[in-house]
Amino acid sequence: MRAKVLHILTAVLTAAVLFLVFFVVPPAQGLGYYVRLAFFHIPVAWVSVLAFLLSAWWALQVLRRHDMHADRLSAVSAQLGFIFTLLSTVSGAVFSRLTWGSFWNWDPRQTTIFVLLLIYGAYLTLRAAMPEPERRARVTAVYALFSCLTVPFLVFIIPRFYFSLHPQPVINSSGHIDMDPVMLATLIAALAAMTLIYWGLLQHRVIALERKAGDNA
Repeated sequence: MRAKVLHILTAVLTAAVLFLVFFVVPPAQGLGYYVRLAFFHIPVAWVSVLAFLLSAWWALQVLRRHDMHADRLSAVSAQLGFIFTLLSTVSGAVFSRLTWGSFWNWDPRQTTIFVLLLIYGAYLTLRAAMPEPERRARVTAVYALFSCLTVPFLVFIIPRFYFSLHPQPVINSSGHIDMDPVMLATLIAALAAMTLIYWGLLQHRVIALERKAGDNA
């Protein structure tokens, strides 16, 4: 029942966001209607960070309680984080092509996101290379915790040390929200919708893995 409610809420909110993006949101100064891409790019970037943080949290539970359910949550969250990071990279590259003339120019944010993909690509490779479940859970939990420590630096801190063509974030350097109220409301709705999509995918995948584990027991 809860899953059905989640699916309905996600579908309704996503439909509302799409309507707002394509029929309500005004063009942005200097970007025009290219700003519409931001309502996909920013939410998938947000969810990638959330997924990696939650992966580390569940990894901690694996080390504290030897909880295999937490191991599945941690692994699936890291996998989804990797996918959402890819989506963020691709959407950012498209935005770069439309506004700067090239898909990739090693802008600081592009560079750090590439490093993040390498770190979590190595995590997924490590899990795939270790067939024994309990040992895999312990080793990858440690890796997930250390990997998570890099996320704030690669996403929020290091890019701010260098000149970037990347547009000013929603919260600018002075700590103020600098966005049209309609755009801000749409962005908040898009963030909520993408978070629900992540949570639904997480639950669906973990349930499938636990059913498979039960069948093999």
